[in-house]
Amino acid sequence: MYSSATTGTPTQPRTALRPPTAAGGRPGPGPVPLRDPRALATARALLPRQADQYGNRPGSERLLRGRPLETGTDRLDPAALQTPAVRAVLANVARICPGFLPRQVLREGSRHIIIAGTIGRAPVVAKCLAPQALRSEHSEQLIERFHHEIAVYRAFVRHRPPVRLPRLVAADHDRCVLVMERVPGRQAARERHPVNAPTPGELRAVLGSIRSLNLWRPPTDVFGKPLDYQLEISRYHSVGQLTDRDAGDLRALLHGLSSAPLQLCHGDALLGNVLLAPSGPVLVDWEQAGWYLPGYDLAVLWSVLSGDTAARRQISQLAQSGGTVARDAFLVNLALVLMREIRLHDVPGAGEEQRIMIRRLYDDAALARRAVRTAVGTR
Repeated sequence: MYSSATTGTPTQPRTALRPPTAAGGRPGPGPVPLRDPRALATARALLPRQADQYGNRPGSERLLRGRPLETGTDRLDPAALQTPAVRAVLANVARICPGFLPRQVLREGSRHIIIAGTIGRAPVVAKCLAPQALRSEHSEQLIERFHHEIAVYRAFVRHRPPVRLPRLVAADHDRCVLVMERVPGRQAARERHPVNAPTPGELRAVLGSIRSLNLWRPPTDVFGKPLDYQLEISRYHSVGQLTDRDAGDLRALLHGLSSAPLQLCHGDALLGNVLLAPSGPVLVDWEQAGWYLPGYDLAVLWSVLSGDTAARRQISQLAQSGGTVARDAFLVNLALVLMREIRLHDVPGAGEEQRIMIRRLYDDAALARRAVRTAVGTR
């Protein structure tokens, strides 16, 4: 996701994106050679006066970690742009967007490298699979997810969804490069399990966008089914997270949902993947988008909002508003999502704050088990 650094000034007008070589348009500037002394001198001249003699600004390390910045305050960071991994992905970006001018490294992680820049006057973000990820043992899975996200953005060009998302500028399927519009806004939350939840008004707006997406019915051949529910139950059962009775109860609910219509979901509807823009919520990071049992996105949100009872109540009421089928589907989703969160966070060496969160997750899982058993008993 690039949402941790795709912020902008609320009053900034949105500029139409144009390919740099489009007819009738002014070509954007060519790529800046990162080792060109003149380019480095120009970059240093653009930095604030308090920068040191090497052009490094105090606190630049924190910015590299992804602190949100206003679009109008982006500054060139030559040092961050010259790391081997960044230079490698910039070469791939230049192949599909010759006019891309890098401005700032928003994230340089083990899986993705995200770089903010411009094409002409249009602010854009380039999301690339990191070279390290291509050499990892999970490279096939990461490449498959990246290809899926590219396919989703291309599908949204043909079939416009009822929610706001960054517009696709360019994509390279072979080199795992995705260039998107940079949307002004701020993250709804920076942590996966936020301590401070959004305001009630912001949460209503987020739920409204998710609900609009879930009710949308695009052609069924556009999106796949990312989650095999039977396989997930068997997997968590095999590692001891689900008891025999838990697995039997979930399979019983699944049997009753065999004819239930699936629902298009974002698949990773964390608050960190939602930008609160002046025009409303913007959903980013579509690697997991596809057809799920109803209520999957709501289950994801419920699982990470342990500190907001009112928000959870609102989500539960929305999930069960569709009747018994919707309730059962939400409970199956919730049980599996909580198992995933426990497996993700319950690792050796966890700090005190993480241990508190893990205890909450186990309490939530026990609550979900009781709800599932009650639902099975009332069928």
